[in-house]
Amino acid sequence: MKLTEEKCEACQVGAPRVEPDEQEQFLKELDDWIVITETKEVRNIGDHDVSSSTEIDKLFKEYKFKNYSLALEFATKVANLAENENHHPLIALEWGKVRVWWWTHAIEGLHRNDFVCAAKTDQL
Repeated sequence: MKLTEEKCEACQVGAPRVEPDEQEQFLKELDDWIVITETKEVRNIGDHDVSSSTEIDKLFKEYKFKNYSLALEFATKVANLAENENHHPLIALEWGKVRVWWWTHAIEGLHRNDFVCAAKTDQL
């Protein structure tokens, strides 16, 4: 089944992350999406001065448009997709550009849902 034909499933803490070899397979179904790794810093947990970091894989793509209005229209479509799938990305809007990051907060990484939503984003 194509990613665009799938529906996001409820994802909870402990759900499996997409492994690197699976990521490569899913990326073949997507247009110009890349996996980026960001570092999340954690400090001062409660009363403890603890410092740690976690690496989080995210799907990223930048879309370009002729003007702000078209970019805003696309960002709104992505927001509507997110509501329909109950899976929400980071969306950055500026003149002529929309940047989209998909990842699953509950598992701090990539789940199949992220690839499903990336594929559906490309259909908008």
